[in-house]
Amino acid sequence: MRLRLQKRSLLALLGVSFVLVTLLVTTRVLLVPDEVPIDRPPQRFDFGSLAALSRSVYNANYRQSVLNADKFPGEPRLVLVVQVHNRPQYLRLLVASLEKAAEVHGFLLIFSHDHFSEEIDAIVQGVTFCRVLQIYFPFSTQLYPAEFPGKDPRDCPRDMSKDNALKTRCLNAAHPDAYGHYREAFITQTKHHWWWKLHFVWERVQAVQGYGGFVIFLEEDNYVLPDLFHYYKSMIEFRKGGCPDCDMLALGNHDALTDFTTLSNKVSTTGWMSTKHNLGMAISREVYYKLMGCNSEYCTYDDYNWDWTLQHLSGTCISKPVKVLAAQASRVLHTGDCGLHQKEDCRPEWASRKVEEALLAAKDGLFPPSLVLKGAEAAEHKAHVKNGGWGDVRDHVLCKNYAKVL
Repeated sequence: MRLRLQKRSLLALLGVSFVLVTLLVTTRVLLVPDEVPIDRPPQRFDFGSLAALSRSVYNANYRQSVLNADKFPGEPRLVLVVQVHNRPQYLRLLVASLEKAAEVHGFLLIFSHDHFSEEIDAIVQGVTFCRVLQIYFPFSTQLYPAEFPGKDPRDCPRDMSKDNALKTRCLNAAHPDAYGHYREAFITQTKHHWWWKLHFVWERVQAVQGYGGFVIFLEEDNYVLPDLFHYYKSMIEFRKGGCPDCDMLALGNHDALTDFTTLSNKVSTTGWMSTKHNLGMAISREVYYKLMGCNSEYCTYDDYNWDWTLQHLSGTCISKPVKVLAAQASRVLHTGDCGLHQKEDCRPEWASRKVEEALLAAKDGLFPPSLVLKGAEAAEHKAHVKNGGWGDVRDHVLCKNYAKVL
């Protein structure tokens, strides 16, 4: 009996692998033409049906139309990538903050979506102050509402025991996570989107191919301070002599801004930690290649959080722990009071009020002339208890194929 189950699992895995590879190639998810005119007018999204929406996603990723390219020509001085789900109120706050950022006209702003709506599209289409590119996660649960990578009705319920799952022969019976739970599509999507986005930006976005700087990664419920670019340039300059072995930059943290003026020009160096350095993190192409070498480990590690997975990779798959140069006074604020686990009682008006108070507290400390090292800690691997939620082999196969097709 066990042998038959093992054979059935192997055949299922091979079948999933074939389907996913075929899907990736035939839908041109990761393929773009050798030359893409980045100033062609954007193709209008068709929200009329699921099939039309899917075609719009693939066409947009293929065409890569850059808004405002004629208005702001030349190579980007800074690339920012925003991961967007479905919180338009917070996205509006982020866009408003970016419009006030110094030297914003030299930015390339990339919005990476896993939820597609006319409201969100209108917000992004309304950005006129810099170049803008929208990319779309093609394996969104919105596009696959009743099949993997969405929730297939034949999937095992989250809390069903493995014994009962094997008896009922639900699709993923053999693959619960480390805590005995079966996959939840909305939980797995964020980690998928983050990894796909990383590959697509560095490997397939034509407007980034000649870019030699760091890419700053944000989320829709972030808010940037006006001196973000000034501080980024100061960190790049400080890194040359003060921390040449720093792999990443962290322009944000989760601390309050009460001591902002005192800490405004202070930076520190340490090992990368999920709870401290996942806000306004900046990655170079060199570090991206290091992460690429850990594709299999990222995609099979049983934690649904992309950031906890990165912390696991630092010092395990990446033999030398990732070292970060971190701002002590955050240039990126976290405004969201709801997210993956809390869907109700979101109060963006509170976030707006909190931002106004923070800006008032920070105004005298913006644009410091130079940076000073406040503290230096050894970059060490920080082990943690994995959170599970990532035990399904279908997630592993899909995730690994983002890189394999490149």
